[in-house]
Amino acid sequence: MNSWEAYRKAFTEYLQIEKNASAYTIEFYLKDLSVYFDFLKQEAISDVSLVDYQTVRIFLAFLYEQRLSRRSVSRKISSLRSFYKFLQREGEVDSNPFLQITLPKAEHPVPGFLYEEEMEKLFSVSDTTTILGQRNQAILELVYATGIRVSECTGLLLEDVDFYLGTMLVRGKGKKERYLPFGRFAEEALEKYISDGRKQLLQKSKSDTSFIFLNARGKPLTARGVRLILNKLVEEAALTVDLHPHKLRHTFATHMLNEGADLRVVQELLGHEHLSSTQIYTHVTKDRLREIYMNSHPRANNRDG
Repeated sequence: MNSWEAYRKAFTEYLQIEKNASAYTIEFYLKDLSVYFDFLKQEAISDVSLVDYQTVRIFLAFLYEQRLSRRSVSRKISSLRSFYKFLQREGEVDSNPFLQITLPKAEHPVPGFLYEEEMEKLFSVSDTTTILGQRNQAILELVYATGIRVSECTGLLLEDVDFYLGTMLVRGKGKKERYLPFGRFAEEALEKYISDGRKQLLQKSKSDTSFIFLNARGKPLTARGVRLILNKLVEEAALTVDLHPHKLRHTFATHMLNEGADLRVVQELLGHEHLSSTQIYTHVTKDRLREIYMNSHPRANNRDG
């Protein structure tokens, strides 16, 4: 190969034929390659085999100068590792200079959550004398009580809920199942909806289904439907927050940990495979942090004296 275009063409064929990569994946690989080739031209480097560890360090600095996120930088480095692995196999280079570079750690922004006062406003919005009000209250109470994902919520069946034990069977990611407890508020809201509102909704569709949550036409509710319901509740509560179903999951986890729940218990409840996924919720509010400090440190209370 003796030109940038030849490298690009050969790598594309490798991704398509041997890696069976999707068109979307290939597009990103080629974008990353173009950025890299432009950099080499700027540095007057005429061949990929002339690149060494120092060159890669300069390239890394070049990427950060573009104010790219850590995630974008990591993807580009990963793409170029694959490119040089391909070149090694083809005998174009002797070593892979990108193997020596440590990928930047991904940024984990603190998940947004609602304060307890905001949740109380949401709980007071629905008119539970109406069919849809009962359903909306049941969804809100259940998602906050258990931290289930919206897909897990819409997938709940009547036979999954055990009111006697106060538990429900949830089907999570990868078809993994787990049993979750729920409290009195969620139990009351769910029982009221199932015994009243749901029966009336079911009559509208003139068909039978085991799915618990139904739309206004009596058909199984979709994830999009849940999002619309939550946004409507926020609007009616006059809250200036963006409430997506996952934020209720974040709120559940944050409130549990703020009240002293064990991290591994919360991991189990959320259905996280790895503890690191749960650790992003270990932030606490400033007020809660101060409260814990004032109540725990032997010499903290003197400030008020």
